[in-house]
Amino acid sequence: MALDQLWAIEILIAAFAGGAFGAAIGALPAFIFTGFMVIAGETATYVDADAGQITNAIAFGAPFSPAISFAGGAAAAAYAANRGYIESGFDYHNAKDIGFALGSKPDVLAVGGIFGIIGYWLTVLSGTFNMPYDHIAMGVTLSALIHRVAFGYDIIGKVRGSSLLDMTPFERGETRSGAVADGGESARMSVEPWLPNMYRWEEVTAIGIVVGLMAAYIALSTGSAFLAFGISAASLIFLNLGVERIPVTHHMSLPASTAALAYTAGATELGAAALIIGGVFGGICAIFGEAFQRVFYAHGDTHWDPPAAAIVFGTFLVAVLAIAGVFPSSSWVALPF
Repeated sequence: MALDQLWAIEILIAAFAGGAFGAAIGALPAFIFTGFMVIAGETATYVDADAGQITNAIAFGAPFSPAISFAGGAAAAAYAANRGYIESGFDYHNAKDIGFALGSKPDVLAVGGIFGIIGYWLTVLSGTFNMPYDHIAMGVTLSALIHRVAFGYDIIGKVRGSSLLDMTPFERGETRSGAVADGGESARMSVEPWLPNMYRWEEVTAIGIVVGLMAAYIALSTGSAFLAFGISAASLIFLNLGVERIPVTHHMSLPASTAALAYTAGATELGAAALIIGGVFGGICAIFGEAFQRVFYAHGDTHWDPPAAAIVFGTFLVAVLAIAGVFPSSSWVALPF
């Protein structure tokens, strides 16, 4: 990428539309669309390497890059909650309700569109300087910081437990004494884990290892670092439909797939070592995502995406191991030289 792409008018228009689309249908549904498009794109490429550019141009480009549509939808939710537009009945602050479709209010769509452009710019900047991590995931992560500051939310929020990492107030059922969130819902929990069914360290680690093993197998069988990610993202349709205890796993599957392919230098060779590396990366990134949510989600009022941050960490770790010579390649992750 080059800096002149920051002002590519046709991409800016598409990014605006993608961010507004994420606002209209909700950030989570928009991300689920991304997952299905990744599956379609990677399947087509597996059948015919010249089949098209669905993954790069559409799923990870404007308008459906998570840095554009998902981040735009998350920012629009923060704005809409700030304006008192959302009364979704969500247990946490309404700004965290990324599954809620915000509809067609022009100002909400405009906010989504503006943050779609911001997400595109953040991605281009990372790409221009060959930063050694997932540029899109970093765009999602930084966009959330920007929307918290822009709409007047605390960056971390008030810590009500013994530390940033303490989830025991939630386990005890403690609420924010007399506090009533925007929109008039009942008092919120004192600490709000991102996934109430998936926050204990041992459970998070276990699902991370399992998903990492599966993702590595898929990557080594197909040569695609992204197919398992697409499957994980698409599986969130069940979460969005209210099925209980559905895990969120795309931040485990993408780094695991990438690490397995980096270890084998892109060769699609099934081997126990590569699968184990995938499991290790899945577990590590699951733990990092949980730590991130405890610091930046559980005490705050808007959605700051733990999976995006964990993908940044996991892909950066792949790059570090490649630079150090531990891995013979970094797969698709950029290296700074």
